[in-house]
Amino acid sequence: MAKEELLERVAATLDKVRPYLQADGGDIEVVELTDDNVLKVRLTGACHGCPFSMQTLKAGVEQAIKNDIPEIKEVVAA
Repeated sequence: MAKEELLERVAATLDKVRPYLQADGGDIEVVELTDDNVLKVRLTGACHGCPFSMQTLKAGVEQAIKNDIPEIKEVVAA
């Protein structure tokens, strides 16, 4: 599958989780999709530097991404 198609699918999934982040004053942006399908993202706004940001990233964002797009191996903070 082409990287562009994967990124489109990632964007669609992030659009589903974004309202939860925005409700707490935060957001998320894609930084990079590596050649080995590791998605690098940046939490912004109130989510940036929040003590729960890694939990949000792994339990929320990564689970949603991997459920929708099993080709993605991992979601990491950039």
